Amino acid sequence: MDINIIDFDTTIGQKKPRTIAGIQNTNDCPFCNVADLVDIIDTDGNIILLKNKYNVMDPSTQLVLIETDVCKSDIPDYPREQIRRVMNFGIRHWIEMLNSGKYRSVIFFKNYGPLSGGTIQHPHMQLVGYPDLAPELMYDPSEFEGITIYTAKGVELNTSTSPRIGFSEYNIVLSDEAYSSTDLNGKCALLPKEDSINVLADLLQETIAFMKDFFRRPNFSYNIFFYNVDGQLRAKIMPRFATPPMFVGYNIRLRPTSIPTFAENLKVHLIKKGFK
Repeated sequence: MDINIIDFDTTIGQKKPRTIAGIQNTNDCPFCNVADLVDIIDTDGNIILLKNKYNVMDPSTQLVLIETDVCKSDIPDYPREQIRRVMNFGIRHWIEMLNSGKYRSVIFFKNYGPLSGGTIQHPHMQLVGYPDLAPELMYDPSEFEGITIYTAKGVELNTSTSPRIGFSEYNIVLSDEAYSSTDLNGKCALLPKEDSINVLADLLQETIAFMKDFFRRPNFSYNIFFYNVDGQLRAKIMPRFATPPMFVGYNIRLRPTSIPTFAENLKVHLIKKGFK
């Protein structure tokens, strides 16, 4: 079986600060001390993109996107304008890295909660450029297919009928309608339209709010993963629980029988929130 594998420098990893409850080793949040941040690449108000101080994967270029100056908050807490700004800012930099010619693969993702693989509670995302990893090994196209919940401006939200590892995974899929040609660092490139990214941001916010209210767990965790599939954006919103042993040990995926129910419940939630 072909796989992507990369070295993880445990010497660097042991030095990382941890502020998430249950794995905490410091009370000082490194992202709150803005005056002490170094290697800042770009900003948009209280949104900051900078080099990751703890580059644990070799070879790679790791960046951190600090989403807000409000520590211990989460996407459902943001004003609508904030999550839209975060997504427009993050997607632009992700596509710039994809088009830079420096990397074979670039990943863009978010960890939230102790079961997500994250270490810092302050809201942030990460972008990582890999010069050698094969992008075609990072997903199967079927993982983004599912029961349609909502569509607008070339953006579809669905419940995955081929989940990667677990339960109630949601996908956001952009079609050709969501894209337009634009100048990107002096080169013509296809970028998602601002209106389409705004729809994506709104759907991310409400889907996460729905999941947190539905599961109501004190240590609720989730990931958001972004993918470049044949030049088009896909996103997967995945609640995190203990990973099923069938997947860990045998690569057997579980498909819950409640998928249609989860789709209908989220559709009702979106209608109540004014999505037409």
